[in-house]
Amino acid sequence: MIRAIMHGCNGHMGRVVNDICNSDDGIEIVAGVDPFTGVDNDYPVFETIDKCDVEADVVIDFSNSKAVDGLVEYCVNKSIPVVLCTTGLSDEQLDNVEKSSAKVAILRSANMSLGINTLMDLVKKAADVFAEAGYDIEIVEKHHRRKVDAPSGTALALADSINEACDNSYDYVYDRSARREKRPDKEIGISAVRGGTIVGDHDVIFAGMDEVITLSHTAYSRSVFAKGAVEAAKFLAGKAPGMYSMKDVISEN
Repeated sequence: MIRAIMHGCNGHMGRVVNDICNSDDGIEIVAGVDPFTGVDNDYPVFETIDKCDVEADVVIDFSNSKAVDGLVEYCVNKSIPVVLCTTGLSDEQLDNVEKSSAKVAILRSANMSLGINTLMDLVKKAADVFAEAGYDIEIVEKHHRRKVDAPSGTALALADSINEACDNSYDYVYDRSARREKRPDKEIGISAVRGGTIVGDHDVIFAGMDEVITLSHTAYSRSVFAKGAVEAAKFLAGKAPGMYSMKDVISEN
């Protein structure tokens, strides 16, 4: 049985992960970390990760960017692998995560769902065809009104997948309101919608002369992300230091 610490246990995603682990015989949550109380957990909960003294095999993180630095430091010091699901990290934080992966196993993904990670491969293949043919590329992402970072980490990851297939020749554009000019050929427009309870919706649009191809992914429940995180945690426990991704989880399964 894999022992997991749930970092951000009382948040929306933390509660979904908790429910999934309760029905999975291969993993259990032995401790949680969250500054917010008032939730009845069946494991000890600590306000910050540095106060946690419970032994574990892996940490699952769905918290916020402000808590990530302390979490990574804790995992390095304790040699505990971490599934890092928090988005909106700064370039400095991402650099620290990369350096820390030389000391501990870290799996970081902008999106934990199987569908999105498959979509990333599909948009690469599509870009090989449509970018070369001069099609314009746009990404539209939609999320619930509580999401604080924009654009989503998933939208950026999709853009990066396309750009990788195109020798990183595209620039990203997030706002055209101050610009009065024809659309440049080598840009990927990324638009963010925030409203209601939208779980997650991503459209990758290839717009050419007289036709439009759209590759889409819609999440109807947060459970698709939580399930992916749990599978990632079971994969990562016991792994050697290094930077891992959901592609590694998918390929092993």
